[in-house]
Amino acid sequence: MEQLLSQISDLLWGYPMIILLVGTHLYLTVRLKFPQRKIFTAIKLSVKKDNSNSGDVSQFGALATALAATIGTGNIIGVGTAIALGGPGAVMWCWLTGVFGIATKYGEGLLAVKYRKQSPKGHMIGGPMYALEYGLNAKWAGVLFAVFTAIAAFGIGSTVQANAISTLAADALHVSPWVTGSIVTLLVSLVLVGGIKSIAKVCTALVPFMAVLYVIGCIVILCMNADFVLPAIKLIFTSAFMPEAAGGGIAGSAIMLAARYGIARGLFSNESGLGSAPLVAAAAKTRNPVRQALVSASGTFWDTVVICAITGIVIVSSILSSAAHIADAVTHLPSASLLQQMFRNQIQSMLLSADGGVLTNTAFSSIPYIGTPLLFFGLFTFAFSTILGWSIYAKRAVEYLGGYKAARIYTWFFIVAVFVGSVINLNTVWTLADVFNALMAIPNLFALILLSNVIAKDTDKYLWGGNLDEEGD
Repeated sequence: MEQLLSQISDLLWGYPMIILLVGTHLYLTVRLKFPQRKIFTAIKLSVKKDNSNSGDVSQFGALATALAATIGTGNIIGVGTAIALGGPGAVMWCWLTGVFGIATKYGEGLLAVKYRKQSPKGHMIGGPMYALEYGLNAKWAGVLFAVFTAIAAFGIGSTVQANAISTLAADALHVSPWVTGSIVTLLVSLVLVGGIKSIAKVCTALVPFMAVLYVIGCIVILCMNADFVLPAIKLIFTSAFMPEAAGGGIAGSAIMLAARYGIARGLFSNESGLGSAPLVAAAAKTRNPVRQALVSASGTFWDTVVICAITGIVIVSSILSSAAHIADAVTHLPSASLLQQMFRNQIQSMLLSADGGVLTNTAFSSIPYIGTPLLFFGLFTFAFSTILGWSIYAKRAVEYLGGYKAARIYTWFFIVAVFVGSVINLNTVWTLADVFNALMAIPNLFALILLSNVIAKDTDKYLWGGNLDEEGD
């Protein structure tokens, strides 16, 4: 079963999916006249209170909840994996994916508010299933998206995150997974019982704190590796576009290898095109769809353009600094080919029997005393916040399928899955989650493409027409 699921996952996340996702990013970027130009306006709006009467949480609360689900272990471990498999050039491709993915996340946020509805309980609900049903008259596709989301949440949203926490606690603190699982399950239960407002409140407090702390740790490492930061950036850039990739001795040397793993990691990290973030963006208090679309787009900026990029530079500079002959080479401003050779020699010695997580752990362990605990805290908070964010995604999907009562029942199954995930092996569950994440993306991407005229019309009216403060539909 695991082998079959792995083959299906490889097929779904292969080049056709990458082409579809990247193609959507590029198409919407051009179609919407490069909304990336307004990223600083988006950041400003994300921390500005909107006095609109429609919505359940603030714009920043919706953004924080989406970031909680998006910024996870993939940002820390996943970047290391991309570098291990695709070489340092993968960082550049990951970054470019984030830059162009801003347009897709913008489109998702706009459609989420445009087609949101008020539930019988009085709260605002929306997401790709509502855009598919009311925008394209394709309820069957909306149902499929909701089913895929509800199933995927049991994997990437609960069990695998809880397992990551329990494994970390067992390795770093020698705490039994049963104890860790009980504690995490209790904490999750206390937050989820309060609904979206409670989750948004916790995420609003937790996400900025954990992200800032992690970035500070990265900055400390970059300061320690000050002599190697510029060579690392040079290596990342040249490896992305030169025929010889620095990681070639391990996983191949073609540019396409760096592009494949960099793009795939960027897409999986920021979830632009997956259709998950709109499920919470629809609950935001916003006076028109474009304002929340901009706020949602800033999530991709922080997740990939900032955090993934910093992590990549940290890892590559740390590898260069630990190379035995780097000191003399840096003095003489080494060429790209020499940098690549040094990187290849060092990474081969580090990855004989390890995965990308070793790269990140090695980088943080260079900070005396607090490096490893800081990484552990970052992974713990990132995984915990991901559970909270995905609980909202799943609940909204189930509410679309079966109503509020069905969503309440699902929440308790979700909580049980957190405990189960803490104490069992999850190789198959990881693969299953990858499969359903890909299945989520397909109907969402077609909705974005087919409704691009709707997105462009509102963008021209509110964004390029200078009417961001107007009340709208």
